[in-house]
Amino acid sequence: MKKVTFYLMMMVLSLSVVPTQMLAAEKNPTAIANTPKEVPAEVKVLLNRLDEIKAMDKSSLNSAEKKELRKEVRAIKTELRSTGNGVYLSVGAIIIVILLLILLL
Repeated sequence: MKKVTFYLMMMVLSLSVVPTQMLAAEKNPTAIANTPKEVPAEVKVLLNRLDEIKAMDKSSLNSAEKKELRKEVRAIKTELRSTGNGVYLSVGAIIIVILLLILLL
């Protein structure tokens, strides 16, 4: 049984290595319209604040003020990351899901 699953995994891995460019049919390229997405107002405010901080002359600040700015930048960046609505899967998670599908089917 172990050999069968090993051979199945090796077969799946070898099939995933096959270049897909060779199998792709030629298509005429279509122009994709660049339509920028609407950025919410609160995100614009955060991005403007980040630009202000980047444009600041930090040489005149003392270490405590610099530390506060770093904390503020980190907080803004984490808030911007949390506003994204995407679902992210790591490569390891995808491999585990594929292996589970293979083993359970």
